[in-house]
Amino acid sequence: MQSTALTPKEYLSNLPDDRKEVMQKLRNSIIENIPQGFEEVMSYGMLGFVIPHSIYPEGYHCDPKLPLPFINLASQKNFIALYHMGIYADNQLLEWFVAEYPKNSKTKLDMGKSCIRFKKLDDIPYELIGDLAGKISVTDWIKSYETAFKK
Repeated sequence: MQSTALTPKEYLSNLPDDRKEVMQKLRNSIIENIPQGFEEVMSYGMLGFVIPHSIYPEGYHCDPKLPLPFINLASQKNFIALYHMGIYADNQLLEWFVAEYPKNSKTKLDMGKSCIRFKKLDDIPYELIGDLAGKISVTDWIKSYETAFKK
């Protein structure tokens, strides 16, 4: 579900009550841990954390008008989704996350290439998500992105 909200604050205020608190806690986990240089925006109708054009003028290879995406967070119909491009691009980071997840959550990891789905909202590993958000600096993400996606 893509939102038409123009700001993260508007996005959060439009969520159903049962999702607001969970999404705010996830957002806070990211904000408190994400390295300096990333910027929070609305991206693809979701909360997004991107590298702005002021730091990476080339933007996203799929659409250079857009800033380089890193993390997106969305309230979908049946789950909350966290999209982390670093997991998709860095196999070591993926392996670390997959190994740590069962130590931090009672539920089985439900994951696609870059999408982590949370269906049980009372068992989200907020601290682990914060740790994940802090694992890659802006400089490291640009290097990883250029290696993985801009061949």
